[in-house]
Amino acid sequence: MGRRLTVIGTAFAVYLAVGLLFLVTISSVGRGRDTGGALFGPRVAVVELDGIIVDVDELVRDLKSHRENPIVRAVVVRINSPGGVVAPTQELYGALHQLRQAGKPVVASLGAVAASGGYYVAVAADQIYANPGTLTGSIGVIMQLPNFESLMKKVGVEYVVVKAGQFKDIGNVARPMSPEERRVLQTLLDDVHSQFVTAVADGRKLHRDEVARFADGRVFSGQQAKALKMVDTLGGLDEAINAAASLAGLPVPPRTIAPRRRMSVYDLLKNWVGVPPAVSLVPALPLFKTPLYLMD
Repeated sequence: MGRRLTVIGTAFAVYLAVGLLFLVTISSVGRGRDTGGALFGPRVAVVELDGIIVDVDELVRDLKSHRENPIVRAVVVRINSPGGVVAPTQELYGALHQLRQAGKPVVASLGAVAASGGYYVAVAADQIYANPGTLTGSIGVIMQLPNFESLMKKVGVEYVVVKAGQFKDIGNVARPMSPEERRVLQTLLDDVHSQFVTAVADGRKLHRDEVARFADGRVFSGQQAKALKMVDTLGGLDEAINAAASLAGLPVPPRTIAPRRRMSVYDLLKNWVGVPPAVSLVPALPLFKTPLYLMD
């Protein structure tokens, strides 16, 4: 009797697992508005770039998966980001270029904010859609370094540095920055800014001099950006999805693959228990070794 119950219980567990897998597959393929019923067939995939650009490994893997998936014929990247660290931003830019090289059109849909690094990613797309009130642009690079020398002297703290290499402790918080150090950092930022300008000029098919006129860190509305040819069309996510379908030769509106939803333990706690915002729980980032940011 006990063995029979074990077998029945195991079979029931397998049945539930298969059912859950089927439901997950259905939810990941559809986007709410897809009621065609077919599980297979050409689709437009939607991915989301949300928040500060720091760790992009999962998003890059998603883009690679869509690049290799024959069902996916085009990709829409929905951007709500003020920017972030330079290298991860350039990784996303490169991943979108690889999609286009594989013959899959890419359309960027700018949400509330797609500035600095967020805009850098967008210019890798075939077309850019923005709302009239979208905040975008902010083509610039920033590095912020604190100076605690006066405070440390007040409290009697002496900061001792032993180094090999003239610029090894560049950005030292315990002393003023020397003119030579400022020159080194300014040269670094100018180089990255030039890379940004080149990416915009290439992506938007504009002359570098034309881009340089507005690549001074200013933020623009979507309407202003369209006048400057920074975006192609004013419109929301649905318009961007339809545009991607048209570029891929698919019927409009197309069937879509929704962006993957990632639910962390913190998200669950926040929804169920009502914990305070993450900013009040996470300690401040160390300021001594400050990365380069493409931030609004």
